[in-house]
Amino acid sequence: MLIGNIGNDPEIRATASGARVAKLSMATNRTWSDRSGEQQEKTEWHRLTFFGRVVDVVEQYVKKGDRLFVEGRIEYSQTQDDQGVTRYWTDIVVNEMVMLGSTGGGNYGGGGGPEGEGATSNSDSGSTEPIDDLPF
Repeated sequence: MLIGNIGNDPEIRATASGARVAKLSMATNRTWSDRSGEQQEKTEWHRLTFFGRVVDVVEQYVKKGDRLFVEGRIEYSQTQDDQGVTRYWTDIVVNEMVMLGSTGGGNYGGGGGPEGEGATSNSDSGSTEPIDDLPF
């Protein structure tokens, strides 16, 4: 689970099989006091990847500077560039997303959903449940 600010507008691509994929970066910040009592801050950057119907929501509503809550899994990969140098990548494959403080608003699960519907996704079955049915 991460909460952070989007660092770039989404990049939308299609896989060889035609499935759409959205990629963007997210910055998270943490602050702490060091031993001398001085406040320290560190920004970490995360690569986010979206698949499925939520790509349409990301494309339409998510912009650079928006604040998001995302939940997903970590996926590691590697590629070789033209010079044969191996590059290692860590991505967060998002299965849940909530827009925070954005003009679009609303909750979007891995299955997507129309704006303002307020649904979450059960990533195993792909079904959605209304937020109103939550026990808290």
